[in-house]
Amino acid sequence: MGDVLAGFHAAWEFESDSVLIRYERGIRTPKLFQALGARRIPLAALEGVTLTAGRRGTVVLRAEPRPGADPLVDAADGQLEEGCDPYRLVLPAERGTLAEYYADELRARLTGSGPADRHLVAPPAAPLRFKAYDGKASFDGTAVRFRWSWTGASSAKWKAGDRIFPVTDLGGVEWRSPELFEGHLRLLPREPGAVATAAPPPQPDQDPAAVVFGLGYGPVHESLPFAAAVLAAVRSASPPAPVTVPAPRRDPADIADRIRHLGELHRAGLLTDEEFSAKKAQLLAEM
Repeated sequence: MGDVLAGFHAAWEFESDSVLIRYERGIRTPKLFQALGARRIPLAALEGVTLTAGRRGTVVLRAEPRPGADPLVDAADGQLEEGCDPYRLVLPAERGTLAEYYADELRARLTGSGPADRHLVAPPAAPLRFKAYDGKASFDGTAVRFRWSWTGASSAKWKAGDRIFPVTDLGGVEWRSPELFEGHLRLLPREPGAVATAAPPPQPDQDPAAVVFGLGYGPVHESLPFAAAVLAAVRSASPPAPVTVPAPRRDPADIADRIRHLGELHRAGLLTDEEFSAKKAQLLAEM
């Protein structure tokens, strides 16, 4: 096609075998988009296109990636807010007819569907680094390094010492958004023999294979591209091995401690009534 459709915060350039998405760098553009810069999405990585009415006189054109085709989407695991969805293009409603034309043209070129057997979208390029609450994380394309902070790291992490994790020793990445309770990045070991009854991992603040977010540390626009790059390198290093992430019921005493901590944040005005109630319900559901 070769045409360009410009919307708020991004422009899509339609090519014969891909869509090149260029994100703006304006002050109102989500920081994640600014960090991504531009992304080329092969048509083979898409399985659908939708056009829906948006808010305040807008329409939303959205490309639907195939499961497993994009390491960024895999790492995010559904945790991105709608406004930070890199596959959404928001346009003024008066451009709805033009958007519908491009949606139809794009649909006609899609041939893939269902899970992809490998990543088809290029990951963010290494080297990458970001500062977490309890340490600094860096990735050079072959290994992840955690260097602990003397002010934020737990004694368990200090005892373990700074860590280096070759991607060949990893089986996956667990990213929990810093915008959610207990945000963190955890590196999952490659354990072909893992079973569902395996012992649960330590809490992220006690796990030397994890760094924790919060208080402005590990923001989405830094930690998510990092997680996506590591995940892509792990998948490329060797055929994916099954990694079981157990979801055990938590110790009631631990739940009670965390609810008390939430209560302290609530009383200090750091959590609204709604946020406190929602997070408390989330913890109680894990008992």
